[in-house]
Amino acid sequence: MTASAPERTVDARGDRPSRTWTRGLPLLGAVCLLVALGALAVGRYVVPPGEIVRMLLGQVVPVGQTWTATEQTVVLDVRLPRLILSVLVGGALALGGAALQGVFRNPLVSPDVIGVSSGASFGGVLALVLGLGSVGLVSSAFVFGLAALAVVLMIGRLSTGSPLLMIVLGGTVTGAFFAALVSFTTYVADPYSELPSIVFWLLGSLSTADYGKVVVAAVPIVAGAAVVLVLRWRLNVLSLGDEDAQALGVPPRTTRLWLLAAVALMTAGAVAVSGLIGWVGLVVPHLARLWVGTDHRIQLPAAFLIGGAYLTLVDTLSRTVTEAEMPLGILTAVIGVPFFVAILARSRNRLWTNE
Repeated sequence: MTASAPERTVDARGDRPSRTWTRGLPLLGAVCLLVALGALAVGRYVVPPGEIVRMLLGQVVPVGQTWTATEQTVVLDVRLPRLILSVLVGGALALGGAALQGVFRNPLVSPDVIGVSSGASFGGVLALVLGLGSVGLVSSAFVFGLAALAVVLMIGRLSTGSPLLMIVLGGTVTGAFFAALVSFTTYVADPYSELPSIVFWLLGSLSTADYGKVVVAAVPIVAGAAVVLVLRWRLNVLSLGDEDAQALGVPPRTTRLWLLAAVALMTAGAVAVSGLIGWVGLVVPHLARLWVGTDHRIQLPAAFLIGGAYLTLVDTLSRTVTEAEMPLGILTAVIGVPFFVAILARSRNRLWTNE
């Protein structure tokens, strides 16, 4: 690919960011607020939206109490931390997927490709088998997720030719290795006391959400998201090719390493508190591209907003559709697979171009 082709794509969209900022992203923000309000209101115990708004306002400004103690417990102690966690986890997975697809210039890449999800999964399963508790589970998943990233980056440094290819291969190998460890740990787990909780956690769930887990997830997710959003304009420059990016003052290798580390940090934080939730990091970036275009300055914030709203909707369905809560990984796969096929059939090769 020559340098002129991407330049025409970027220049042709030179006036798009201003229109998108004033129309697309504010609309997405409004949709996210409506989804959040619906998630707080819906459930086995329905709370009127008006009472929810007054209740939330009452936490920061003086408001006459018109809600019951039960409604306050349901909204503030049960549903609100779960809502915050779903927004953080969904936004992190979607933002990580969008960033990776830009780094590798491949629309089929997701956070799983760098092996962090498998490493974090093994850490969580190991903690469940050892009975380390919720704090130990989160810590173990986070540590092993970062350990997987370190292994992938070391493998990537073995080659001086194509570091991206080596990182992809390293992620594949590392993911397979940790997946085998997960299988072995599941095999030796007690089938009556440990195996059910391991299987449920691996399928993904936010049923144990509390404010402690919100803090644990928020620290790595917010830190990683900040790095990705600060560097998002450099993804546009990287699309011109390494030589042109270097000429424009953007070091390709260093930029990619920072982005990969930030995505790994977000993914480890998300998996540590929710387990494995697939398809969010693959499907949502395509929705963001269809909504706001290929400019990463706008696409990445849009992906975070859409991802947060999407996982919140899925989580609300999981706890309201059936009496027994359905794992999120099942719903995201059932919804994501046909949706992804529909996106590909509708868009075909327009996902990366403006044709």
